Amino acid sequence: MKMTPRERMRAALRHEQPDFTPCDYYATPEIHLALARHFGLKEPKSLAGAMGGSVNAMEDGCVAERLGTDIRHVNPPYIGPPPPSFDDGSSNLWGIRRRLMANEYGEYAEPVESPYAAWTMVEEAEKWPWPDLDWFDYGALPTLCARYPDLAIAAGGSHVQDFINGVAFGRGVEQVLLDIAMEDPVYLYIVERRHRFYLAYVERILDAAQGRIDLVVCGDDFGSQRGPLISPASFDKLFAAKKKELFDLVHSYVAKVLHHCCGSSRALIPRFIQCGMDALQTVQPQAAGMNPYELKADFRGKIALHGAVDVQGWLQHANPNEIEAEVNHLMDEIGVGGGFILAPSHHIQPDTPLENVLAIYQTVARRRGASDL
Repeated sequence: MKMTPRERMRAALRHEQPDFTPCDYYATPEIHLALARHFGLKEPKSLAGAMGGSVNAMEDGCVAERLGTDIRHVNPPYIGPPPPSFDDGSSNLWGIRRRLMANEYGEYAEPVESPYAAWTMVEEAEKWPWPDLDWFDYGALPTLCARYPDLAIAAGGSHVQDFINGVAFGRGVEQVLLDIAMEDPVYLYIVERRHRFYLAYVERILDAAQGRIDLVVCGDDFGSQRGPLISPASFDKLFAAKKKELFDLVHSYVAKVLHHCCGSSRALIPRFIQCGMDALQTVQPQAAGMNPYELKADFRGKIALHGAVDVQGWLQHANPNEIEAEVNHLMDEIGVGGGFILAPSHHIQPDTPLENVLAIYQTVARRRGASDL
């Protein structure tokens, strides 16, 4: 029986066989713009936004529609005070100044200062102008969700919680890793501020959307390329209870959790499952222990996988026939019995040939009996 995209996604997350493997889309602004031009769509005004140099189709659903994906990402519009702008960048919600910096293939929004780095006492952190929950128009969500009656809808983003990467933008990566090891009170205060903010933010989204949110996206980068950044013991002591509190809230609204985690998180997956994580995004095949076929065998029926189309060099250099074969293999092996959302293993990078990007979604379209993109 043919399913709607929403039915397909919900079945996959219940670890039931959908009619077809659902798919999702994440890309850097350069790729998103190239796709918009390819499809003859109106070019988006701005793509970097809150994601810091990346897009996930958010409310610009035109490219996602042309690609035939099953999820749309919707969040309450920002209505707060204009963020301060400076010659070297603009401040984000958390008062961290970032600006676009050029790399070999494009631009990425990087922090240009570390405003939390000098804090040695909690009292200093308490004086910071933290964000206000009333800076968002939650009442707009029913209208935004109504645009996509048959599609799965996700809210949030990898910035929700984000206790390591998000705090490191303001405090420095090395300092945050030391903070975790030493259980620094200043760091723990910042983590608690983020946690309480996003817990209330997500609850207000779920209330306002009146049951229409299927997925809440949150995140933390717990992994490096070779293994976890922190020990399982540190995860248990510092983060597990906060993850579970958010996950329990999402489940109380009959929605599912899609948690972003870069790199090698294999050693932490049993902990993720204990906390109630429904789906792990991003599955990077080249990171240690993250072979998607092995993860499926080890955790079948316990946690869904999101990603697995390798963007760490493979997608850039494969030819369309190789991409078609691998995408079909992923759907045949990992998609069986549900528990899989086909997607790039991270944002599709700007050095990727456009024909290779299209080959992913062309393969999905053919599988579904659709016409060419």
